[in-house]
Amino acid sequence: MVSVGQSLMTQKILDELKKCGITHIVWLPHSENKAMYEAVSREPSITLVPICREGEAVPIALGLWLGGGNPAIMHQSTGFYDAGDSVRGLALDYQLPLLMLIGARGWRKSPPPTDSAATFLEPVLDAWGIKHYLVAGEKEIPKISQAYQETQATSRPVAVLIAEEQVQ
Repeated sequence: MVSVGQSLMTQKILDELKKCGITHIVWLPHSENKAMYEAVSREPSITLVPICREGEAVPIALGLWLGGGNPAIMHQSTGFYDAGDSVRGLALDYQLPLLMLIGARGWRKSPPPTDSAATFLEPVLDAWGIKHYLVAGEKEIPKISQAYQETQATSRPVAVLIAEEQVQ
């Protein structure tokens, strides 16, 4: 069941994406983020583009961008790992100004995470030179716009790591 707090957080994240002018969200929805899926599905200014595998997200986003769209992708951390080759070969090599929202599965402030999905996420992003921001609460949601502005200024992908409990 989605709590009122989660619903408000979901809406604020969606509002931030709308402020950035996002036209499409390329995403493999799953049961853990049902509230976000429902919110995006109801939003007339953003088209949800469902995919079968996370590895499809970047090529589809690239096509949308080349066609004049302003896409963002949403992954879980494990989905980001699955999409690694397309992130490297398309988003980085072709300098795609792509906002990547990544659910930081297993992230926690304290004690340190033990889930390898959380443990490896930031070091992998750092190794690939992908700037990233953490959104672990409502006050940090404006980091989404900051990351988006950076994608535009640098023509590079930028990741926003959403603490897992914020996108459910």
